[in-house]
Amino acid sequence: MYLVKDISGAICLMAVALVLLGTWPVVLAVLERRGRLPQHTFLDFSVTNFLAAVLIALTFGQIGPDTPETPNFLTQLTQNNWPSVLFATVGGVTLSLGTLATQYGWAFVGLSVTEVMASSLKVVIGTTLNYFLDGRINKAEVLFPGVGCFLIAAILGSLVHHSNAADNQEKLAKSLANYSKNTRNTASYDDLTKHLLEKEGPKDLEEAKLDAPENTQKLEKVEAGTAEFLVHLEEKRSIKVLGSHTLLGLGIVVFAGVFYALFTPAFNLATNDQWHTLPAGVPHLVVYTAFFYFSLACFAVSVALNVWFLYRPMVGVPRSTVAAYLRDGEGRWLALLAGLVCGLGNAFTFMAGQAAGYAAADSVQALPLVSTFWGVVLFGEYRRSSRRTYTLLASMLLMFAVAMVVLMASSNHRRPL
Repeated sequence: MYLVKDISGAICLMAVALVLLGTWPVVLAVLERRGRLPQHTFLDFSVTNFLAAVLIALTFGQIGPDTPETPNFLTQLTQNNWPSVLFATVGGVTLSLGTLATQYGWAFVGLSVTEVMASSLKVVIGTTLNYFLDGRINKAEVLFPGVGCFLIAAILGSLVHHSNAADNQEKLAKSLANYSKNTRNTASYDDLTKHLLEKEGPKDLEEAKLDAPENTQKLEKVEAGTAEFLVHLEEKRSIKVLGSHTLLGLGIVVFAGVFYALFTPAFNLATNDQWHTLPAGVPHLVVYTAFFYFSLACFAVSVALNVWFLYRPMVGVPRSTVAAYLRDGEGRWLALLAGLVCGLGNAFTFMAGQAAGYAAADSVQALPLVSTFWGVVLFGEYRRSSRRTYTLLASMLLMFAVAMVVLMASSNHRRPL
């Protein structure tokens, strides 16, 4: 079994995990904006996310000698370590619920703010728990100021969302006023939508698929940040959000953040057995075995929930079926790629945490620095926004960068329990 034992190696793994975990949300957000149902995307994502854990376990988990203290992956599958397996399973369940919620949060709140708020809540709650579970191996005088920076970033994230939502409402209101003036009539938002789209949207999913290339070309010609862009995007995407209440999106993100906060402490307990639940003489779960059970639970919950959501969808998403999912190959390879990238990112995070402490490994929650870059470049988020929104956004990202550096600086060698 291969283990990372030095701080420099752990920090390198954190840096790679940061890029991977900041990139996969962008891929799923792209598919949602193209109109692919989130249930279809998440089912594909879950498959390769689990396969990544199997790949890691059968490679890194089988490298090196198989000793009684650090058995290889296949050896541990037959050992009486069910209490630790249970903790790993709980971690997988909470990760699945958090990730599922963020998929809807991206639509309502935006990629940048969703990742910032969810990651900040995870750090504030999860890192504090990990600090005590790890026997306080991280430097508290460095770690907790970093946690404070994440908390400030979360607050700024909510302010950015509120400010940007106000900017969008102002753009739509101006377009509505201009349309009413030009038509010398009292117009509604429905009238404006029809005017900007120049025709009514497709009545069903089959018609939407036929019109997709035309809609894509039309959206690409519209300048990002304009009212016309917002309406075209709303017509095309699978989750409709225009006119929704601000608190709905923020509530989804807070739900995701709370569940995200629990998965690394659960994984920490699975690998280090701080509560001494294992029978005498049974070795701790190695990180690769724990990650396998963790990912298996995540896969099972994700598949079960998304099959349910096919027939009973949330927040106005169109209904689907298993047969329709199997036929929907458009964008499937992107969803599969996102699952693989996420799985590898989580694996590297846990490998680094086992070496330098899971509290320090939570520095990868600075992934919104990567996600926001992609959100601005690819999606035109915050284009034509107010100076207030730009100021809040810059402050949020700066605070996140500081928090990431501070948490990495709190790394220390793990002492034997």
